[in-house]
Amino acid sequence: MLEILQYQFMQTAIIAGLLASIACGIIGVYVVVKRIVFISGGIAHASFGGIGLGYFLGINPILSVLPFSVLTAVVMGLVNRRTKIAEDTAIGILWAVGMAIGVMFVGLTPGYAPDLMTYLFGNILTVPLMDLYLMAVLDVIIIIFAYLFYKEFLAISFDEEFAEVSDLPVEKLNLLLLCLIALTIVVMIRIVGLILVIALLTIPASISRSFSGNLIGMMKLSICFGAVFTILGLFLSYILDVPSGSTIILVMAAGYLLHIPLRKIITASKKQQTI
Repeated sequence: MLEILQYQFMQTAIIAGLLASIACGIIGVYVVVKRIVFISGGIAHASFGGIGLGYFLGINPILSVLPFSVLTAVVMGLVNRRTKIAEDTAIGILWAVGMAIGVMFVGLTPGYAPDLMTYLFGNILTVPLMDLYLMAVLDVIIIIFAYLFYKEFLAISFDEEFAEVSDLPVEKLNLLLLCLIALTIVVMIRIVGLILVIALLTIPASISRSFSGNLIGMMKLSICFGAVFTILGLFLSYILDVPSGSTIILVMAAGYLLHIPLRKIITASKKQQTI
């Protein structure tokens, strides 16, 4: 089976999976701890507008979805904090508007309608080299901001009221975190697509939370889980000749189910040690 590693596209796919695991391992922990999975899903789906814009302008859709997703994240964050619109209502509206803009631009694009399946459901086996460089750059940006604002993100993730009392710029920090989520979504579009991106963002982080009580430990475990699941899903999709994005997600779901009894055994073992 290892002979498939000699192929260039498989080597590129493994590197892409590892780069995506770093981004989702770091940012996914904040998404799970802060319980902003739904708003992250809204940003991901609304980013389809950037995909459509890229096709309309005749440029790489990844380049156009980058500013579009960041702008969507800022708008979603401001609407959520500065208006009286219910959070789920605002997210639902922006979610639908973003996708509608994407469909509109695709419809206005001259010539044949482009194949959007790669961006909606991902295909890790077709990641071009240029997108790989972009993913690496975005990973570096995410790591730098996560390192520089670690204490601030820790504060707003666990106790936002305490953060406000401590004179932290909570609104700006929340917007910055949403922008980093938007960048993470861009990194993962090629791997699992916009539709399935939430699974990659939440499942490894949710599993890691069962085995670590601090953010750093959760991030390290989440990166490891994400890398293992992604590469395992990649190999299975190649062997079974099935879509890679959905295979990766199903592998993650299986991993999540398997970790539940393991978590119970570890918890029971700790209780026995304390008796």
